[in-house]
Amino acid sequence: MSQQQVYSDAGFGQKVARGSKPAIVVVDFSYGFTDTQYPTAADMSVQIAATRRLTDKARAMGLPVIYTTIAYQPWEREALPWLKKAAGMAALQAGSRLVEIDTATGITPADPVIVKHGASAFHGTNLAGLLTGAGVDTVVVAGATTSGCVRATVVDAVQSGFNVLVPADCCADRAQAPHDANLYDMNQKYADVTDADDIENWLDSLD
Repeated sequence: MSQQQVYSDAGFGQKVARGSKPAIVVVDFSYGFTDTQYPTAADMSVQIAATRRLTDKARAMGLPVIYTTIAYQPWEREALPWLKKAAGMAALQAGSRLVEIDTATGITPADPVIVKHGASAFHGTNLAGLLTGAGVDTVVVAGATTSGCVRATVVDAVQSGFNVLVPADCCADRAQAPHDANLYDMNQKYADVTDADDIENWLDSLD
């Protein structure tokens, strides 16, 4: 029996309903992840460009566009277990260039920036309240990294009651294998994995 058949027989991989009030959540396209002068980063220029197509359109439609960044205070370096396992993340210090959102994303002063201290954009933040207050029913998650903060955000988004869409060409990782594996798993269990063209066409249908 094929892997796909195993998942299908178990009831995974169903289609996600698409609501009428989406938001775009752009996870961690900060310089610490996008500027390759830093060891924590990778070249994400293609994915940033694809994401910007969607954020520019959503913003013009009056839909929420929300960015996230990881930023640590100095005392957190020794206090947080994650920074012992993923020690490179400790460089993402509050006030440094590494935690600033890459201007190539097209971020504007009106866009909220959620500062997080873990993988998920929902953990310990007011993101769920911000989305609920805006009447959002469907969350489009893009950003970095696919296998880390994107995945964690997707899992928490669906657990928070939102329909979730993930445009694969708007997500970046440091290596192809974890990128592919996590997109596959998210598509089976938590979200519809699609692409920027599909999301753009869907947004056009709502306008």
